[in-house]
Amino acid sequence: KYNPHTLVGVVGLEIHAQINSKTKLFSGSQVRFSDPPNSLVSFFDGSLPGTLPVLNRRCVEAAVMTALALNCTINRKSLFDRKHYFYADLPAGYQITQQRRPIAVDGILTYSLLGGKKRNQVIRKTANITQIQLEQDSGKSLHDDVRSQTLIDLNRAGVGLMELVMEPDMSCGEEAAAAVRELQLILQALGTCQGNMSEGQLRVDANVSVHTPGEPLGTRTEVKNINSTRYLARAIDYEIQRQIKVLQRGGKVQNETRAYDSKSGETIPMRDKEGLQDYRFMPEPNLPPLIVYEENASLPTGIDACQAVVVQQIREGLPELPGVKRDRLVQTYGILPEHSFTLVNEDGLVEYFEAVLKATKKEPRKVIGWVTNELLGHLKQQDMSVSQSPEIVFIHSLNKHFTVINLCCSLLALTAAKQHPPFSATCNFLLRV
Repeated sequence: KYNPHTLVGVVGLEIHAQINSKTKLFSGSQVRFSDPPNSLVSFFDGSLPGTLPVLNRRCVEAAVMTALALNCTINRKSLFDRKHYFYADLPAGYQITQQRRPIAVDGILTYSLLGGKKRNQVIRKTANITQIQLEQDSGKSLHDDVRSQTLIDLNRAGVGLMELVMEPDMSCGEEAAAAVRELQLILQALGTCQGNMSEGQLRVDANVSVHTPGEPLGTRTEVKNINSTRYLARAIDYEIQRQIKVLQRGGKVQNETRAYDSKSGETIPMRDKEGLQDYRFMPEPNLPPLIVYEENASLPTGIDACQAVVVQQIREGLPELPGVKRDRLVQTYGILPEHSFTLVNEDGLVEYFEAVLKATKKEPRKVIGWVTNELLGHLKQQDMSVSQSPEIVFIHSLNKHFTVINLCCSLLALTAAKQHPPFSATCNFLLRV
């Protein structure tokens, strides 16, 4: 018998991030989410004999930028491999990936949670990243139960992915969800992945086990294809409790793949993993080693700097990352930590907050109170995000809290902030008024 009070959860994550690129990883086909089925498929995507892969430089740069933001070691030479398995939406019968030598290894993701009784205490944690690798996405299988058939859409086949493997450094659903949300914000800040989980741009698999601290890890289960951070937290917490109950009854946790049913709030078995699947990895014969260079001075003679991937150039272009931005907001303006999370989590809201501060000269805490209570309150009532907000919301909110003079000052700030798309329409409308 196990003591339920001594068992703790252990969680690792495998995350597939769809690279924000106009074309696919190895072909010139466009990448778009809502196009008609099988309308974005090249001969290579359909695996016609004789077609060859051509590596997309943009995808490599995105992987290097992501690796730098996550403090990874970048392999100057990485290799491509074939991973063989049969699915109807994988026409080649193999996936091109990086099994032997990925593009980056040994990274760290630092993320934060709000703890304490009032949820105003920042708790910092880290999750180690084993590796980041480039690979192809598969197509989609669409099951038609009425006609008892499966339809295949290859529009997604060949889209570039970054697979990020996180070590089992998390202990519960809340930590895993916070880590994924932080990664999502980092990728969006970098522009390397749009991170829309509902459209499959960020897909998360959770490896969950339980054990007594100080003893070996227990048998793990894999919960696959979770499409929101809220469901991720619920799925992990449910799976931890399920495994504890199995062990308490004297049972054995099965090494299996499970899915999360959002309606019942439970994980359900998909298939067991007791038999080790042989993917028959082999070097990809049609792609040479991928070489990246540290700086322009290290480029061999005859290599055009415009065609090479240079790490130093990418490092110099890194934006302010979410964690750094939150710390700056707290230190510069004296706002509460939870307010810094609110500002950073909404695209464009930090820029708007700082523009209003600069124009009105109001106390930062007064402005943040207006933004978080009035502005976001109106948007929530309208079921809209900041980027979708209509002009009337801004006018209504501004008129309630600022004088006409302050509103005019705000207009100047908003005019200066017109380069931020979420607020350009607002600027134009207010200036007309």
